[in-house]
Amino acid sequence: MSAVAEPGYDRVAGRAHASRSEVIASHGMVATSQPLATQVGLDILKAGGSAVDAAIAANAALGLMEPTGSGIGGDLFAIVWDAEKEALAGLNASGRAPRAMTLDYFRERGIDAIPKFGPLPVSVPGAVDGWFELHDRYGRLPMTDVLAPAIRYAREGFPVSEVIARYFRSNRDRIGHYPGFADVYMQGGDVPRKGDVFRNPRLADTYEAIANKGRDEFYKGDIARAIDTYMAEQGGLLRYEDLAAHTSEWVTPVSTNYRGWEVYELPPNGQGIAALQILNILEGYDIAAMGFGSADYVHLLVEAKKLAFADRARYYADPDFADVPVDWLVSKEYAAERRKLISPERAAQTVPAGERKLEEGDTIYLTVADAAGNMVSLIQSNYRGMGSGMTPPELGFVLQNRAELFALDEGHANVVAGGKRPFHTIIPAFVMKDGQPLMSFGVMGGAMQPQGHAQIIVNMLDFGMNLQEAGDAARINHKGSSQPTGTTMTDGGVVHLERGFEDALREELQRRGHRLGPSDGGFGGYQAIMFEAGQGVYYGASEPRKDGQAAGY
Repeated sequence: MSAVAEPGYDRVAGRAHASRSEVIASHGMVATSQPLATQVGLDILKAGGSAVDAAIAANAALGLMEPTGSGIGGDLFAIVWDAEKEALAGLNASGRAPRAMTLDYFRERGIDAIPKFGPLPVSVPGAVDGWFELHDRYGRLPMTDVLAPAIRYAREGFPVSEVIARYFRSNRDRIGHYPGFADVYMQGGDVPRKGDVFRNPRLADTYEAIANKGRDEFYKGDIARAIDTYMAEQGGLLRYEDLAAHTSEWVTPVSTNYRGWEVYELPPNGQGIAALQILNILEGYDIAAMGFGSADYVHLLVEAKKLAFADRARYYADPDFADVPVDWLVSKEYAAERRKLISPERAAQTVPAGERKLEEGDTIYLTVADAAGNMVSLIQSNYRGMGSGMTPPELGFVLQNRAELFALDEGHANVVAGGKRPFHTIIPAFVMKDGQPLMSFGVMGGAMQPQGHAQIIVNMLDFGMNLQEAGDAARINHKGSSQPTGTTMTDGGVVHLERGFEDALREELQRRGHRLGPSDGGFGGYQAIMFEAGQGVYYGASEPRKDGQAAGY
């Protein structure tokens, strides 16, 4: 029996959970969180660009149009299906801690947690190197053509949407006082409002320099020197040498089979395998019989999430610095052991990490597919909205604060160290079936992401939803699990249910010992593309909670 209040959609398709129909097209599909960025990606496809060309172009546009969740001051991860080679590849384009960022640095200054904002949490931005790694392997058009639309929009301006205007205000209130921010984002005395045409000529100049001179301009040229000068002035640790030493890493995606679908995530330092751990635990139950929105299903989802996140807190870290037992964590055997810890009637107040036998973030997610069958799943972020607040004014973007996620506990897998990549929240996902590409998707939003990935898969396979419904259906977000910074869950955390769930569900969850929080909007943002091989077409879906658009041709 479903415990979801049925929305009163009067739609010909008769789909209860969908806000709109899926988009269907034959030649290509782009799904991003901003309609203008989606159109930029489509234009690149129509001009002969590859899926990766279009993804880079859309990402650059989003760095201008949605700087509240993305930008070249941040990091990037991607999963790419290469149709010609029939191979799946993963790219970890996350930056490392500055060499001077050591545990001793913080201990000597009496700092027991890395600050959220300001100069100290800034790590090397990896996105630009990620663009060029992807482009060198999969690009067709020159980078000057790929970045041209974003450069034009940066000079001519674009109208700010209601969602982004709201995010601008919240970021102004917490980082607007840092030097350079107002020069870039408060040119008229305040951040732009809904409908205001916003221009960022400084970012246009930066994009133009990158397009013409290549990735080394960002990491070894004038842009790197400008970042070095600014960070030294602000008392930060990031230096020219840290930028010059940066490299991305091609990695092998990790998968688990959930009821016939091979679900792929990237290995740590990201949190993608938490989604696989959740799915492995849920696979042992008859979820379909429970019904979407039932107390049994929501309870099991939350309890599985707690178990996966306990492991996340203990084990997930940069594998160059820590021994991360990925194969063991995503194994079916391990899931069976963890499943035994779940009580069907009581919410766990604290859960242990497995013993080895041997929250808040704003992000953009986009996905593109082209006529040749290539697909890319790409996610990119500055962390905590616009990032650290560190804004070299002549460059037109904010530097990320991802190093906040390091632990300062000696012996912790994620303890801070110079040259180490911090634990990362942003994760792209991909699905294969019978050895062929099926779906490229993601759900942005901090710790919501692996929970969201699992819910999308369950919605489709267990509850029979289509690509759009799976993202539109009301979501569950559990907060308060053990964290990679060392904080341990001791009170069971808080379950946030999106509007649409019935009161009876809330009452039953409370009876089982769950604490419920408000429907606070922290339920992520979704884009997806599915390839229907039998029909030879792409299906696209995007997020109604944001400004998202899926469009094809």
